[in-house]
Amino acid sequence: MEFKKKKLTNGLNLIGEVNKSAKSAAVGFFVKTGARDEPEQVNGVSHFLEHMLFKGTERLSALEVNEAFDRTGTEFNAATSEENTVFFAKVLPEYLIEVTKLWIELMRPALRDEDFDVEKNVIKEEIAMYKDLPSFDVMDRCRSLHFDGHPCGNSVLGSEESVGNLTAEQMRGYFARRYAPNNMVLACAGNFDWGQICSIVEESCSKWQKQAVGRKLEHCPGSKKKKRFEKPNLAREHICLMSPGVPAQDPRRFAALLLAAIVGDDVGSRFFWELVDKALAEAAAMQFGAMDGTGVFHSYIRCSSENVTEVLDTIKGIFGSLSKNGITKDELKKAKNKMLSALVIKNELPMGRLLDLGFNWIYLEQYRTIEDDISAIRAVTVDDVHSLMEQFNLGDFTQLSIGPAQDRGQRTEDRGQKTEDRF
Repeated sequence: MEFKKKKLTNGLNLIGEVNKSAKSAAVGFFVKTGARDEPEQVNGVSHFLEHMLFKGTERLSALEVNEAFDRTGTEFNAATSEENTVFFAKVLPEYLIEVTKLWIELMRPALRDEDFDVEKNVIKEEIAMYKDLPSFDVMDRCRSLHFDGHPCGNSVLGSEESVGNLTAEQMRGYFARRYAPNNMVLACAGNFDWGQICSIVEESCSKWQKQAVGRKLEHCPGSKKKKRFEKPNLAREHICLMSPGVPAQDPRRFAALLLAAIVGDDVGSRFFWELVDKALAEAAAMQFGAMDGTGVFHSYIRCSSENVTEVLDTIKGIFGSLSKNGITKDELKKAKNKMLSALVIKNELPMGRLLDLGFNWIYLEQYRTIEDDISAIRAVTVDDVHSLMEQFNLGDFTQLSIGPAQDRGQRTEDRGQKTEDRF
């Protein structure tokens, strides 16, 4: 594989990893904008714009956009997070140029008033749909509680109120500021011609205007607050725990990922053996998310209301044992094998490489090979994980729960404080 890069005078970064033995290719625009970059009054606009780009351009209607992708057999999609909006496609090599041209055109959409009005209702329905999913709702609410005023706590979807009050002019203004070439990366991976891609990008994107863009970066220690909400018709308790971690720019992110796997992998972790295997909880998992300037460990647990106290006591015991006794060499070895397997399998395909390629450039402005990441994972030691745990205490977490109504005499407590709230 061969890495290529080029930067246009307007700041647009073009990167590629050429693999002539691949049978497919992938291309995507990585836009460094998400919920954390939104003023409160337009919360949800990044996700709104993700939808709007598929509504077409001055030349293409929404139907014609879909027909253009469909004609080439392209698998395409987009996603918005707290920090990025990504538009990606995987395709046969012979159609990569055509699909790249299409993405370039879509990056300068029409943003028509009539499409805006229709899409506003679509997104309101999406917000309502996700509110009906307690596993999503509890994570979204806990993130807001954990970050507690920090922009990383902004909801990706926004609220019914913020989306309802959003105007087309506000949306266009946000687009003009954030979808600037110096805030974007175009990445390609797989079997493609680098020279052709460069020519197309230079011809089509050079006139895009650079903007003054930025992002305030600060670590968030987390609020450590604890709340519980009651929701009608729920039969199970949904619990989310969050605690701070290292940012995406910190080499210790690999140790953090391994620690999360040891604690909360789906199979064979401490959560699994102590909570799921013993039938205290139906689901219990921990993940680590490295972000721009900060990071977060987040856990999701689902159990019966009757088991909540025992589940939380068990989790505190797990965290206490980690703090006191640390992890074992065997646990670390198993976690490494799981992570390495997932990494290698994902990166065997150009689509998997595209995502790692783009995000490494967004966060690090660095090209990392698969071998670089494999070496970094293998290099993590037990002492590295212990050192990380000394700085980031998993047991000092923010907690948010959503569950069925409790008897008035029953309370969710932590350290002797009443923590129950109601809708």
